[in-house]
This record gives sequence, C-alpha cells and structure tokens, in this order.
Amino acid sequence: MTGMGIIIFLVVGLVAGFLAGKLMGRSQDLVTNLVVGVIGALIGGFIADVLSIHFAGLLGSIIVSTLGAVILLYLLRVLKK
Repeated sequence: MTGMGIIIFLVVGLVAGFLAGKLMGRSQDLVTNLVVGVIGALIGGFIADVLSIHFAGLLGSIIVSTLGAVILLYLLRVLKK
C-alpha cells in the first residue's frame, strides 16, 4: 500500500466510524471514530468477500466500512450488557 493509499484508507475509516457512530446513536471522539472505522473496514471487507459482494470506488469502500463498523458497535453493545 502506498503512502496515499494509507491516507485514503484512514480517511475512509474515519468517515465510516463517524457514520456508524451516528447510526448507532453514539457520540465518539476522533480517535475512536478512526479505530472503529478501520476495524469496521476489515470486518466489512471480510464479510463482503465471503458473500462475493464487490463495491467499487470510494463510495463503495465507505459503505462496506460503515456496515462493518455498525456490526462492530452492535457486537460491543451486546458484549457490554
């Protein structure tokens, strides 16, 4: 991954973490959004790959990452209870 690829991955993770936090009704800081979004990107990418679903482009990456981040936040909520 090139330097620019890493930056784009982090920006996508940040946006995905922010969107997932809003969808799940959570208020998170910048670093938490980034961590949730990056882990969500890994989860979403894995699930999309297993289901053979492919999204193209930046918007597709944000969608997959956000869905993965929502799944992560949901699992954390379940485990916390």
